Amino acid sequence: MRIAAAAIAVSLLAIASCGTNAQEETAPDGQEENEALPVLASFYPLQYVVEEVGGPAVEVTNLTPPGSEPHHLELAPATVQQVDDAPLVVYLSGLQPAVDDAIAATDPQRVVDAAEAADLLEADPHFWLDPLRLAAVGDQVAAALGQADPERAADFDDGAQRLRDTLEGIDADYAAELARCEGATLVSNHESYGYLADRYGLEQVGIAGIDPEAEPSPARVREIGQVIAAHNVGTVFYDEPTTAHFVKALAEEFDVNAVHLDPLEMQLDAERDYSDVMRANLETLTDGLNCDG
Repeated sequence: MRIAAAAIAVSLLAIASCGTNAQEETAPDGQEENEALPVLASFYPLQYVVEEVGGPAVEVTNLTPPGSEPHHLELAPATVQQVDDAPLVVYLSGLQPAVDDAIAATDPQRVVDAAEAADLLEADPHFWLDPLRLAAVGDQVAAALGQADPERAADFDDGAQRLRDTLEGIDADYAAELARCEGATLVSNHESYGYLADRYGLEQVGIAGIDPEAEPSPARVREIGQVIAAHNVGTVFYDEPTTAHFVKALAEEFDVNAVHLDPLEMQLDAERDYSDVMRANLETLTDGLNCDG
């Protein structure tokens, strides 16, 4: 009887050991079971997507420090090493040269380039202001997270669907509210609203082009004055505090309002996420645009 009992005990230990090994083998990329998967996102809109899709199963680090302008990001050597070690990096090629260079010089386990799902317009990277394009990136991120952590792939798919539902709700609100503004002229210092304008039937006119910190020439200021007069523009928009001064000066010269419109390149207020800011932007647009012809 003692021999039989010992044999049974050995068998139970072997079964338990096999179960432990099986769990260890299914843990993704060296992560402990149920441990949050570390993910790098290159700037705020992509951080938002990963957090919404991944939920508590991911731990997201934004490569762009809070309050920093993404276009001019520089990465310290230690951060480049983080890129090399990352199970997943989500970025937008062409927006941040430092991130492009870091990815080219390293070997992260997985990389998602949002440009592939966003279907970018030439020379304009600001696709996230079209919520349906951002939803497509959410689907792309869910697929990559599912590859990195197959045990939670269904959860990531559910997260992507919840994100899509939120973004489709925002899109529906924009379409309904801006329908009466169709054809209105959106004058802003920075040509960052092309996707939004294209989606909702607006005409974007940039005061100083695609560079967020460029200032217009005197000839361009005269052209903008002609646009304001011809299209009965009552408000010009600025997106960066560094450009507010010349937009406000231009607005004063042509007797129109100057109002801040958030391009959502970074999270200016930690208490408000992408959804909150997009809805605030909608109110700003409907108040500021000539929506009654």
